[in-house]
Amino acid sequence: MNMRNISSIWLASFLLLALTLGGCSKSAEETAPDATGKDATGKSASGRDAKKGGGLFSSTKPVTVPEGTAIAVVLDQALSTNGSHSGEEFAATLSEPIVIDGATIAPKDARVKGRVLEAVESGRLQTPAKISLTLTSIQIGGSWRDIETGQMTLQGKSHKTRDIEIIGGGSALGAIIGAVAGHGKGAAIGAAAGAGAGVAGAAATGKKDITLPAEARLSFKLRQPFTVNVKS
Repeated sequence: MNMRNISSIWLASFLLLALTLGGCSKSAEETAPDATGKDATGKSASGRDAKKGGGLFSSTKPVTVPEGTAIAVVLDQALSTNGSHSGEEFAATLSEPIVIDGATIAPKDARVKGRVLEAVESGRLQTPAKISLTLTSIQIGGSWRDIETGQMTLQGKSHKTRDIEIIGGGSALGAIIGAVAGHGKGAAIGAAAGAGAGVAGAAATGKKDITLPAEARLSFKLRQPFTVNVKS
């Protein structure tokens, strides 16, 4: 190899190295933030980092749902004094969203779980039917959160009438449900009247047992506050 070829190779290598170093320097200058915190494109360094992070740094704030907050639900299944039993779990959905200080804690149709605290079948002679319910958990952001509400109790007043008394017990209900005209099995009980009342279509059946059909609307009051993190 003669000297001319060697010189050509060295010159080409030098030019390639110079071009490579120049490109790297320009790229660094374009992305490096200046004194204002922005790069040559006008974008802030924090903005680039947040974009690269895919929103991992989005902030949240704790919000407390206070004691006494009403939780309105619709039953997903029927419950009755002659078909349900103490300790049985039941499913429901929120009929109204839970909103605190403008923040939606749980949207309408969020899933809810409850428990039958007591179910007493109507006796043929003296024992009136009785059923007590409470809510135990609610699905928030894809996770289940334990809650504690007051119980709602429905009890037959006597065997002489087909009336059902709703005992508040910390719930939003506290009215008496009067019987609608009807005879025999399945005689319907009218909807409760008064603020917060929401039992739709409770029914007395058989020996004056109490039935809450699927899609019956119930309302409970929170007995213990709980705190969740919501996006700010």
